[in-house]
Amino acid sequence: MPGKYSLTAISEILGAKRSIAREVTIEHLLTDSRRITNASKSLFFALEGNRNGHDFIPELYAACVFSFVVKEDYQIPPELGNANFLLVKEVLPALQQLAAYHRSKFNLEVIAVTGSNGKTVVKEWLYQLLSPDKNVVRSPKSYNSQTGVPLSLWQIDAQNEIGIFEAGISLPGEMERLEAMIKPTIGVFTHFAAAHDEGFSSRKQKLGEKLKLFKNVHLLVYNQDQAPEEISEQLNVLKSFTISRKSEQADLFVFDWKTISGKTKFQALYQQKELNCCIPFTDEASIENALLCWGTMLALGADTATVSQRMETLNAVSMRLELKNGTHNCSIIDDSYNSDINSLEIALNFLERQKQHPKKTLILSDIYQSGLKSSELYKQVADLIKQNKIDKLIGVGKEISENQTFFQTPEKQFFEDTDSLLKQLPALQFKDETILLKGSRNFEFERISRVLSQKTHETILEINLNALQHNLNYYKSILKPGVKLMAMVKAFSYGSGSFEIAGILQFNTVDFLAVAYVDEGVALRNAGITLPIMVLNPEVTAFEELTKYQLEPEIYSFNLLEKLAVFINEKSISSFPVHLKIDTGMHRLGFEFYEVAQLCQLLKNNPQLKVKSVFSHLAASGSAEHDDFTFQQFNTFKKVCSQLEKALGYTFIKHISNTSAISRWPEMQLDMVRLGIGLYGIDTAIDQENNFLQPVATLKTSISQLKKVKAGETIGYGRNDMLEKDGKIATVRIGYADGYLRVFGNGNGKMLINGKYAPTIGHVSMDMCMLDVSDIEVQEDDEVIVFNEELRIETLAAQAGTIPYEILTNISQRVKRVYYYE
Repeated sequence: MPGKYSLTAISEILGAKRSIAREVTIEHLLTDSRRITNASKSLFFALEGNRNGHDFIPELYAACVFSFVVKEDYQIPPELGNANFLLVKEVLPALQQLAAYHRSKFNLEVIAVTGSNGKTVVKEWLYQLLSPDKNVVRSPKSYNSQTGVPLSLWQIDAQNEIGIFEAGISLPGEMERLEAMIKPTIGVFTHFAAAHDEGFSSRKQKLGEKLKLFKNVHLLVYNQDQAPEEISEQLNVLKSFTISRKSEQADLFVFDWKTISGKTKFQALYQQKELNCCIPFTDEASIENALLCWGTMLALGADTATVSQRMETLNAVSMRLELKNGTHNCSIIDDSYNSDINSLEIALNFLERQKQHPKKTLILSDIYQSGLKSSELYKQVADLIKQNKIDKLIGVGKEISENQTFFQTPEKQFFEDTDSLLKQLPALQFKDETILLKGSRNFEFERISRVLSQKTHETILEINLNALQHNLNYYKSILKPGVKLMAMVKAFSYGSGSFEIAGILQFNTVDFLAVAYVDEGVALRNAGITLPIMVLNPEVTAFEELTKYQLEPEIYSFNLLEKLAVFINEKSISSFPVHLKIDTGMHRLGFEFYEVAQLCQLLKNNPQLKVKSVFSHLAASGSAEHDDFTFQQFNTFKKVCSQLEKALGYTFIKHISNTSAISRWPEMQLDMVRLGIGLYGIDTAIDQENNFLQPVATLKTSISQLKKVKAGETIGYGRNDMLEKDGKIATVRIGYADGYLRVFGNGNGKMLINGKYAPTIGHVSMDMCMLDVSDIEVQEDDEVIVFNEELRIETLAAQAGTIPYEILTNISQRVKRVYYYE
């Protein structure tokens, strides 16, 4: 059993002041109030950050978590007097201290992996290579941060023979704390690149900080070809194992490599002997990561033939949960490439956040290489499933079937293998449920995912929920204390999704959501969204739904206000919340300044309406040339609010800041801000050199057909484009009906294929368009990037003479949305 200590023992380890109402054995460490596992045996660390953990202690107590690590100045509420509190100077160092103590109790080989790119892949591949012979404990997913590392180390138990842990940093001083916890014996240094450069004064400083992880290792493995020049001077005190495709002096010198039928074959020299190795990948990143793993295994003394054999069977690493639309109104959470009890817990937490369907289903395969007896393992799995209140379990595999008596879900069925399940899948009649697929790689659960997912064409909009969360937290970090945040999810969340986006925003505790029309708000309520929702364009015919679904209308005209007042009065509803829109110069919707006196009188005559907020919209808050006008709008708005408050005799929420104003005009944050396009990584007010936002959306398609075309032959409708010399074109599966604007045709747009730009040629058709790929090595069905973090939406918008909003919102509903969370 991983970490298992009495609360008294933990208090002594931490040197904490304690208020222990009842002794309890702690098995789980919590850092997020929204992810509770076995509440009575959990210890919550009230970390401070974008969310102050101390604020959520009453909520956790109500969920039966009774043990907390808090700052010593925390005032324990009297109603929580029978809870357990450990009071420490700082909470994060306490968490790290406990993890370091737990790590020190075990004498095992520990591999620490750091670098800029490839950490998670290298860790997972080393696990695949080592686990047939060793009992291996590793970081779940990409848990490599100041909080992720201690949670990873807490998993270590007496049965483990080797540990593999990631370590990632973004600021100076962080690695020393990680090294003190991990105490690695072997280091692996992956590709060093620009990630997190902004946190350091120079690339050299960042390198020095990363290398602090290896100061006490007895062996360091790295690729000489990818290592910065400074690395040798900083590593000369360490014993190292080097890999190179350039230097014969490397410990593993790879002198030849060839790509054949989707595989890469290597020939290398090691200890004056020639070795051969093959991997099932051809991209450069995979080659680099695989060579690191090959070298690490050789450095550990593994049998060369066995290592070569296992390298050929390496599986692609998918560290992300994908949320897709399924058939029969189901949602599919696809985590079908790996299965262990730690990643199962993460996936179940993600499932718990999905409120769009009342029924939760888990399709789970056998779990391999856990190091536990089968009965003990599946008893733990059954407890985890029970805690997460799964309605239906479908077990796949011999071991889980043999242990089915442990599972007490309302519905359960078991199958010997994936083929048996697929034969019976239609009879299971999935409908109106959220289905989590969690399978070990060799069960090939991707086949189940294909059957259950909605069939759409191969153009896909991928939404990175981690990036969305990162951007949200960035804006939260620049808000003044107490300022609320309203997230704009109108127009299908700018084309990116509905309940999927609202769900992640609700999980991350925004204060309000805003939609364009009532039916959008109704859809969110039906999907389990409980946040206050403002409706920007309420229609008189939808007043009934406003009240039924507790939606709050924007009121922008006397006509609308008077009709709503009559309706609410007839319903005998009191204090119905409304949001007043003031026109301070945008001249789109809203009450004018000269109308405020009449507005005040009408509101006083209709006390059944309660003004919840008053707001206005800035017309050009991101443009310096219009700053005088922006300031004029702000002053007008303050005058209106003052007049309204005086007349009504009560206060309300005031908000005028949109995305670009949040950072450019901090004095305009007032009581609340409205965050829109910034959630998706786009903010024209932020200097690109200091832009910490992350692109959220990737639009990708694929090649339908390749054609050789002679110079002068016309291409596409209208016959107005041609190649200047003989070449080849690729027809790709996207057109203006998908949202790829017709203006992008005839070379005005470009897409990315295999890392190279391909310009359009000919007009964009309804369902497809053509690219000039004369100078690119491509095959039919190759992936094509329309936009991503490299070919950004802003670039497309500039090419089309429009704005990023239009690019995003134009992506049609027939384009499949895939939401992923890493």
